[in-house]
Amino acid sequence: MSSELLVDLSEDPATAQLGQLKLATIEDQQWPADESALSKSETDSQGYDPGSPHLPWDHPFYDIARHQIIEVAGDDNFGRKVIVFNACRMPPQHQLDHHKLLMYLKGTLDQYVESDYTLIYFHHGLTSDNKPSLGWLREAYREFDRKYKKNIKALYIVHPTMFIKTLLILFKPIISFKFGRKINYVSYLSELQDVVKCEQLLIPTPVKEYDKKLRASMKPSSQPPMSPPHSPPLPNQVFGVPLQLLRQRSSDGDCVPVVMRDTINFLSEQGLEIEGIFRRSANVTLVKETQQRYNSGETVHFIEMEDVHLAAVILKTFLRELPEPLLTYKLYNDIVNFSSVPSDSQVTVMKRLVESLPEENYESLRYLITFLVQVSANSEVNKMTNSNLAVVFGPNLLWGQDNAMTLSAIGPINNFTRILLDQHHLVFP
Repeated sequence: MSSELLVDLSEDPATAQLGQLKLATIEDQQWPADESALSKSETDSQGYDPGSPHLPWDHPFYDIARHQIIEVAGDDNFGRKVIVFNACRMPPQHQLDHHKLLMYLKGTLDQYVESDYTLIYFHHGLTSDNKPSLGWLREAYREFDRKYKKNIKALYIVHPTMFIKTLLILFKPIISFKFGRKINYVSYLSELQDVVKCEQLLIPTPVKEYDKKLRASMKPSSQPPMSPPHSPPLPNQVFGVPLQLLRQRSSDGDCVPVVMRDTINFLSEQGLEIEGIFRRSANVTLVKETQQRYNSGETVHFIEMEDVHLAAVILKTFLRELPEPLLTYKLYNDIVNFSSVPSDSQVTVMKRLVESLPEENYESLRYLITFLVQVSANSEVNKMTNSNLAVVFGPNLLWGQDNAMTLSAIGPINNFTRILLDQHHLVFP
């Protein structure tokens, strides 16, 4: 929960009831082990694999990161970064350093709190064995200040139980009205589709099984709608389509897709001096309408809409919805381990990696980076330095084949992106 829900619990007699609340039945605790609790690279070995993007065994946060309790899952349908907390992946209390977990959560949020972001909390799997103590909640209250609360736009509590609902009722008098409006209960996974594409969340197996169980227990007449099946691509579809196919369809054979050209041209003219460009979300209805227009083969004129943030979100959404990231899965391990390259060799290695990309990817990346360098050149006004742009665009340029990323992978990806921006004149001659 957000720290706005927390007070000095020792002073509130009502909180004495919290420890008695039932969190999960024995039946709930008997779900099969989560097959996706560890990524592919971690299941090969619990030791450190030099080819793995995850933390080495002797890293101070290794014991937290390996559980994948906290993940970053791209952007939601509003263009906001998505942070996911998986309760079912929390081990028993005695096996987890909750203070480290809190610091790890802060480390994740620190990268995104200057931008609009969304929290998704999968509550299923929180039991009497693994729930944090009230002392931990007090510590969280002290640690999370206004900067963490300011730009959180929504908190989605998935599969809420009587425990979580009672917790909110007990603390309702101290929850600000503004923050209270950001809290949303999500009873079924299909309801998340209005917020984010569920396939990018890497939802734990126990959560998906629990969702099926909930559905099975309902009468057919009251069954919630299932997630809509994937529809075949439209003849002119551009979102979610490989770059190579988009080039083949292009009348002029341009390697850079029309969405990137349209958004970047508009933003170059209208957005360079907008403070917080790429940090704000956009109206979801307008985002969907604009995507539909592109997918229908229509020409989109952002100048007529006069919405810089819409164009920014459309650009990020296009990159995130590519079937394969712009930097490709092939370069994933090379990029997340790039920090091990000696500093005097980094430009040479980076140039080699970038030049190994398919032509469509290379030209699109160069087009994007050239524009982002323009943005950072105006950072005194727009507040978007190379480091800030790397935080925004890193996860949209590269992600693992399982979509979600831990903090241990995000840091190296963002670092690679920052160096790419810093050294663009040498990487793209």
